[in-house]
Amino acid sequence: MTQSHPRISKAVIPAAGLGTRFLPATKATPKEMLPVVDKPAIQYVVEEAVSAGLDDVLMITGRNKRPLEDHFDRNYELESALQKKGDAGRLAKVQESSDLATMHYVRQGDPRGLGHAVLCAAPHVGHEPFAVLLGDDLIDPRDPLLQRMIEVQEQHGGSVIALMEVDPEQIHLYGCAAVDTTADADVVKVTGLVEKPDPADAPSSYAVIGRYVLDPHVFDILRRTEPGRGGEIQLTDALQQLAQDEKVGGPVHGVVFKGRRYDTGDRGDYLRAIVRLACEREDLGPDFRTWLRSYVAEEMQQS
Repeated sequence: MTQSHPRISKAVIPAAGLGTRFLPATKATPKEMLPVVDKPAIQYVVEEAVSAGLDDVLMITGRNKRPLEDHFDRNYELESALQKKGDAGRLAKVQESSDLATMHYVRQGDPRGLGHAVLCAAPHVGHEPFAVLLGDDLIDPRDPLLQRMIEVQEQHGGSVIALMEVDPEQIHLYGCAAVDTTADADVVKVTGLVEKPDPADAPSSYAVIGRYVLDPHVFDILRRTEPGRGGEIQLTDALQQLAQDEKVGGPVHGVVFKGRRYDTGDRGDYLRAIVRLACEREDLGPDFRTWLRSYVAEEMQQS
């Protein structure tokens, strides 16, 4: 029998990182504001939350992150200039970001890890389940991962994490889940979690990617969690406790994702994400694909 659980309405987006992998571009510009084609990466993430029915968005920021707030605010001078030019198309694009969701912001202060960033959301979230979306992972809107995760949480309660099967040699780059199968092909029961294990010690090839639906009991555990790997408070450590003791916060399930994911946290994958998304755009794709084929053909001839 399907159980009834509180409806999820809030999304939390940690965005306090320094973006050191993209220096010097991120010296004065937040990495979340780097464009993916013609939209900052963070807007894709907010749009994903809204499409899943979460229009109350809390962003965890830090120093030098003011452009994030400005992007989701109104820019009356720019809007007025576009109106006077009669440029309705660009005006709509400018207004789109400010009309997406009800945005809230809180500063993390000390950069003490993802677990600490999530803990900063406790006063806003309260005692409700909530979603966490990491800005480095862009999920294609044609693959509604977050909506599926919310469905699983509403059915089972507890917390739900997004998993993706990766090459065993790459598992050391991710949190890794030990799992049991369930009656649903795309859902597993999480029995344990390890942060960035050596491949020989990994319990599976299921990597944790940047989407979570969390029970609010996670806050109590995070308050008691000591700094772990890298001297940071790891969300993985708190989820490990939830997975081992279902009496506190319910079970932990995983949704195995096999759709389209764009990793913008790595420079190479960031460039590949731009190419893939540009190729699929109706306004850019045809000309860009023609140029890309020509460029690749020339490179192959020269090599």
